Amino acid sequence: ATNPGNMPPMSDPTDPKDPIAFELFKNAIFSIADEMALTVFRTTYSGVLKDNMDYSTGFADSDGKLAAQGLTLPGHLGSVPTAMESIMRHFKDDMAPGDVFIMNDPFDGGMHLPDIFVIKPLFHEGERLAFACTVCHHIDVGGRVAGSNASDSTEIYAEGLRIAPMKLYEAGKINKTIMTFIEKNVRLPVQLFGDLRAQLAACHIGEKQFAEIVAKYGPQQTKFYLKEVIDYAERLTRAALQDLPDGEWSFEDWIDDDGVDYGKPIRLFVTITKRDGHMVVDWTGTNPQVKGAINNTLSFTKAASYTGIRSVLPPGIPNNEGVFRAIEVICPPGTVGNGVLPAACAARGLTGFRMVDCMFGALAMMLPDRVKAAGDGGNTGISIGGYDDNRKPFVYVDFTCGAWGARPFADGPDGNSHMFANMASHSIEVTEAEQPIQLLAYEFVADKAGAGKYRGGVPFLRDYKFLEGEGMLQVRSDRRDHRPFGLYGGSPGGPSENYLNPDGENRLLPSKLTMTVKRGDIFRHVLAGAGGWGDPLERDPLAVLRDVRNELLSPEKAVTDYGVVIDTAAWKVDEAATARRRSEIAKSRGWTAVPKVQRHDPVLLARAAE
Repeated sequence: ATNPGNMPPMSDPTDPKDPIAFELFKNAIFSIADEMALTVFRTTYSGVLKDNMDYSTGFADSDGKLAAQGLTLPGHLGSVPTAMESIMRHFKDDMAPGDVFIMNDPFDGGMHLPDIFVIKPLFHEGERLAFACTVCHHIDVGGRVAGSNASDSTEIYAEGLRIAPMKLYEAGKINKTIMTFIEKNVRLPVQLFGDLRAQLAACHIGEKQFAEIVAKYGPQQTKFYLKEVIDYAERLTRAALQDLPDGEWSFEDWIDDDGVDYGKPIRLFVTITKRDGHMVVDWTGTNPQVKGAINNTLSFTKAASYTGIRSVLPPGIPNNEGVFRAIEVICPPGTVGNGVLPAACAARGLTGFRMVDCMFGALAMMLPDRVKAAGDGGNTGISIGGYDDNRKPFVYVDFTCGAWGARPFADGPDGNSHMFANMASHSIEVTEAEQPIQLLAYEFVADKAGAGKYRGGVPFLRDYKFLEGEGMLQVRSDRRDHRPFGLYGGSPGGPSENYLNPDGENRLLPSKLTMTVKRGDIFRHVLAGAGGWGDPLERDPLAVLRDVRNELLSPEKAVTDYGVVIDTAAWKVDEAATARRRSEIAKSRGWTAVPKVQRHDPVLLARAAE
């Protein structure tokens, strides 16, 4: 009579041991973080947010420990915990309902100056229960170069407005002094304030939805579950790490230079040690901090390390502080991975992305059947800024990446954002409508993907035509001298390239530059190709045919890299000529036989060729 029809018992949200109630709570908290991210997307002003989506949202418990992160950038995995540590250090006992905190200081909880944090403590009947957290890359925060992202600044003081952790709102009242300081130190205050309001709106949405959760579960159960979500992630992470092999693996990679000391390579060196349910990622041996603005904060180095580890762990583990408890990250102060004052760090994205590839190099020795080769080197940063004839400022910031390294089981994806970025491309139509820029080309580039049993991702190029009288072009790129590495016999990807006026003077530019451009100038950036995986002689000739037919590989490179001869009149593989050529390559290596080819599904290949 008490349970008609033998129905399962209802979940009790007030029972701390009810697994169904806990699962519903966990999903609700992550949904709030996601809804905050969508709020930023819907309400923001600048293209770097609404198109590139260079922002993150999070939800922390009453002690500032990250409990949930929204569906945005892996590059911010280490940012909210570090920012929250700073806020708690400065204001732990000085918070009240209606307070909102703002900060961007890389040496006190931030990452680089364009990334501004807005954090709101959430209260219930006077008790602090949680925090709503947002971080957005703002298109300009002042400094010597429009976009505040130049790689050739040599100290933090040249890079823009540095905001220490402080209260933007106190008891619901805005601090007009702070807003005035910001307004007078940035090139586009209307746009920056619009993006700040998007962050505030996201925090408001988080506060509103969190209040509904508190009403359902009660304040004490809510606090308990927030901590349990973090503990739960730690348990899952340690259990997943237990399944990985114990040992120690090291890997070395090089950044070409810092844009100031040209031709002076910068070493990245990582050692991964795994014992039972704990992992240590140690960057000792990495280059001392450099003059140029590519120095990381420790939080960004942590994010790169966490991203590498998360890529080999099972899906479904929540992104929060519990994961980070099981992964210890070490990087000595004063290195390019942990800069100290007065280190310039505006272009630190380059180093962070390259650290992810360095992690893959070490993890590939640990898990050779699960880890990909190096991608295009991370996102290239391009900023174009100046003033029109009426002295009205304009700033265009674009982050572009698009070639993954080959995987042990498949080619690297083409035109896909780097794992560390998860960024979309700017709309060409919107860019041309809003900026004095015309995009003349956006296309794949043949013969740059690293050869292998599975080839690397194919890169693309973009041509930017400048339409204003004069402006400043700033570029942050790499992977020219030290190309994206292949794995297990795979070839490195082709180098990146920068050109001015490719159809005229075709001047080759350095990988990192700040220069004046005039009306009609065309800047071309070519991404680096991604590294290959496995011996190219093991590649299915039909896969080579597909790439040649799709103009991703030339017939000449098909012969040189893969020993595959294509009959372009009939669009067929010349099997006899291919056998002879592969035999010649094998003999030149001192081998007695050609490696065995693993055939792909011919039906799928035929469809791809069509």
